[in-house]
Order: sequence, then C-alpha cells, then structure tokens
Amino acid sequence: MTTTTTPNKSVERPFVISRTFDAPRERVWKAWTERERLMQWFGPKGSTMPEAKMDLRPGGTCHSCLRSPDGREMWGKFIYREIVAPERLVYVQHFSDREGRVTRHPFSPAWPLQMLTTVTFGEQNGKTLLSVQWVPLNPTDEERKTFDSAHEGMKQGWGGTFEQLAEYLAKA
Repeated sequence: MTTTTTPNKSVERPFVISRTFDAPRERVWKAWTERERLMQWFGPKGSTMPEAKMDLRPGGTCHSCLRSPDGREMWGKFIYREIVAPERLVYVQHFSDREGRVTRHPFSPAWPLQMLTTVTFGEQNGKTLLSVQWVPLNPTDEERKTFDSAHEGMKQGWGGTFEQLAEYLAKA
C-alpha cells in the first residue's frame, strides 16, 4: 500500500517582527493595553488614531480609526482571544467600517479578511523584547499568496509603528 501526503494548507508562513525597547515591560504592556496610551502611538509612521473604543478582556474588542497624514481614514478591529499580563496578547484583527463590521483591506482586495495576531512582551535587563506574529485566518489561496508576498512591506509598516512606539515610550 502506498500512501501519499498532501501539504497541510492550514499551516501558514507567519510574519514575525521583533524589536527591543528601552523601557520596562510593564510600561510597554500598558502602551498596548490602555486606550489612552495606544491612541498616542499605534499605526504606521505619521498616522494618528483619532478614535478608539477598547474593552480589554477575552472576547472584548478594540475598534479604532487610523488617519493617514493625507487625511484618509481606515477602521480596524481587534477581538481579544487571550490576555496574559504582562506577557502576551492574542487577538483576531481585521479591517472594518465605522460600525465594526468586517471589510476588505481598502488598498488590497486580496488581503486576508482576518489575521491572528500574537504579541509577546519579554523582559531583558529592564528593557522589553516585543515580538509581533501575524498569520492569516482561513485564507483563500489568493489571500495566502498576497500575504506571503507582502512580508517586506509589512516590515516597513510595523517598523514605522515600532518607531512611533519608541518615540512614545521615550516621552512617557
């Protein structure tokens, strides 16, 4: 009897980015989990977060608006799955409309509808090693290819977001 195996389509190539921040883990945790703090830094370089609602608990949500430097607005939503203070946040993330309904990426219609996001906060001699992992949830083949081909752009986007976090932490 011959058996063959087929690739497991549920195994994704995750996107992972990490950076060490010169701030205690508790302060970095608060920057991610307290609405007023998150609104001061989250998003690509140059963007602002003019609106946000946060209910930090498993099953709770963070629904926010990011405004680009040219005034365009993008809404997004996190649905928290796991919260282990101050070590890990796990949430499903998606683009949304103002009411919080799932929408397509405004500039990339083949982008996965939902992403599983895992943020870890490691402690290192008074500094924090922050790591973000993104994996598409139930992507189509086209969405998977779009995600896999976008890793370089995601490095730039998250790099700018991390820059804004570093600037915020330096002032906080």
